[in-house]
Amino acid sequence: MISTFSSAEIAERAPRFALIPVGAFEQHGPHLPVTTDTLIAQAIGAAVCERAGGMLVSPVTVSCSHEHAGFPGTVSVSATTLAMQINDMADSLEAAGFGLVVVLNCHGGNYVLSNVAQERNVRCPRLLLLPARQHWEAAVAHAGVASSPSADMHGGEIETSLLLHIQPQAVRTDRIRDHAAPQRPLLTFHGMRHYAEQGIIGFPSRATAEKGRLLLEKMTELLAQEILPLLD
Repeated sequence: MISTFSSAEIAERAPRFALIPVGAFEQHGPHLPVTTDTLIAQAIGAAVCERAGGMLVSPVTVSCSHEHAGFPGTVSVSATTLAMQINDMADSLEAAGFGLVVVLNCHGGNYVLSNVAQERNVRCPRLLLLPARQHWEAAVAHAGVASSPSADMHGGEIETSLLLHIQPQAVRTDRIRDHAAPQRPLLTFHGMRHYAEQGIIGFPSRATAEKGRLLLEKMTELLAQEILPLLD
């Protein structure tokens, strides 16, 4: 999924924007890989770039996964570090001539990215943070996913469906377990394990590859619709 284009080929393609996929390196229960968010961010990012004429940048693979601390394999950086990395990457891309930088964030714990976007856009709106909640809600409805993004927040029907479509070999279907935790009022205080011992909040048993295909299809369409008017 990482770009194999040469510098000359990128120049020939003349991409109209740059897209930074932001994922994570964190537990996703016993059935999904720790790279789940990164794989999803790369797949959506590649599809959006192909549709809207952008350049896919190498992904940010470790981000703010502190709510998953204590689960084997989870790695985090501080919010300050993530903010600095995105700011530095955006500065570099703007210096290279990109008038629009899209940050495609597929990990919910990266709250700091909203602040980064707001601060950068005070001077001149050139950094677009996607997707928003309404994009996920529309994609979920289009795909016929039974669970809401809130009820299916981690390792559930949504993420498992996407992985069954884009990386089916990475899904341990024999280890799928559902877990409901609709109320998580102190998640940032207690962390994930307090509400889900196995690290799952959602219903992965409902997942299918076809739902994943439809999720990716709709999300690509919706995000391209946000980006294209900004390129005129």
